[in-house]
Amino acid sequence: GFRKNAIFFDAFIGVFLWLGFWLKLTIRVAFLDSEFTEPVGSFDGSATSFDMVLIVTVCGLFGLLLSSYIREKLIFNYPEKTEEGQQGLYLFYRNNRNLFLTSFVLLFITVAAINIFFGIYQRGAIPRIDLPYGLGGIVKWLILFGCASVSALILRFELKLKKNITVTAALLCLLEGFVNNVSLLSRGMILNVSALVYGVYRHVKLIGLRLTFRLTLISLVVFSILFISSIYTVNYIRANEYSDASIHDFYNKLGVNTRTTKLVFIDRWVGMEPLMAVSSYKRKGWGLWKEAWNEKFLYGKLTFYDENLVVSQYRSTDQTKYHSISVPGILAFCFYPGSYVFLIFSMMFIGLFSSCLELFVYKFGGQNIILCALLGQVIAYRFTHFGYVPAQSYLLFGALVLNVMLIYVVNYLLSMCYKKSELTT
Repeated sequence: GFRKNAIFFDAFIGVFLWLGFWLKLTIRVAFLDSEFTEPVGSFDGSATSFDMVLIVTVCGLFGLLLSSYIREKLIFNYPEKTEEGQQGLYLFYRNNRNLFLTSFVLLFITVAAINIFFGIYQRGAIPRIDLPYGLGGIVKWLILFGCASVSALILRFELKLKKNITVTAALLCLLEGFVNNVSLLSRGMILNVSALVYGVYRHVKLIGLRLTFRLTLISLVVFSILFISSIYTVNYIRANEYSDASIHDFYNKLGVNTRTTKLVFIDRWVGMEPLMAVSSYKRKGWGLWKEAWNEKFLYGKLTFYDENLVVSQYRSTDQTKYHSISVPGILAFCFYPGSYVFLIFSMMFIGLFSSCLELFVYKFGGQNIILCALLGQVIAYRFTHFGYVPAQSYLLFGALVLNVMLIYVVNYLLSMCYKKSELTT
């Protein structure tokens, strides 16, 4: 995932799967008596069963590796040097920098406030209000990666304009991640922020710059403070919101209690437990695969995976109040038919599809490496958490495509305007 010609999807899917499979299995088996927090279905813990799980894992990862090398040889690699792009947006930013940054702050604070007040999209909760005319979907898009996409633009333009990133711009991007993730009731602030940081790192290497020590130190300190604050803030809100005894105890078990918060880092990643459940499930086959694809989105109902493959911890949860779900993840989902060959080719297809999507982001997103890193992470995260209402995945990928096309169209219109003004002068 971090070799010379790796793309951002390679890096992030590699990290997510390493955390969900290798790290989780190692820690749980070596230091925690092979006890897993998440349900593992009929998995009996025998050596033979562990061998089967590991063989399935290797087959799935082989498919991803194969797709990555096919992409490297036949589809595309990032250039050795950065390319010019987004000239219209850059000129607007250069001429209206303070207005741009102020509008950005107003945007993400307003979106977060609306989400908190109306409860439009919060992890584990049923929306308190359904906004008309698709406005709820717009709020969801802005919270997930719309506002973060603006951060990617700001960071790139700062590097071009200032030959560095100003502390102000860096802090605003960090603040956006903090505010929107708290409004989302998510402890995943590190996801978008780490993608932006990695994108900046790759971009800076391409243009031959070095970030100042002062900027790096301040950003690291502020990020650490905001990230820790977001975890405890969200934990506190969740502990007080979940009055239902069973789910309240479950969140305490996962880390609401400060003494066990460190285990959240191990257990929050999707991976090993669902694959244990699927590999030991007796009714694997094409019928199971078809049933899973037919799952419909419905509040107040357990997921297909929770209902059929495991004894879910959410069975005693009041689903009319909370939207608590388990997901199998892409490897476990693609092993529903029980075929190793199908798993390999499915993972290979997913890798190639994601590569083409990242190529689209690069071409139509103005060759913005930082934006590619952000959306590459979004794609990888979606597939890592795949399996709940899989047929509706087009909504997220469609939003991602529209996100890129919106940037493309705005940049094109601004480019035309600046060309006309140049002709007039």
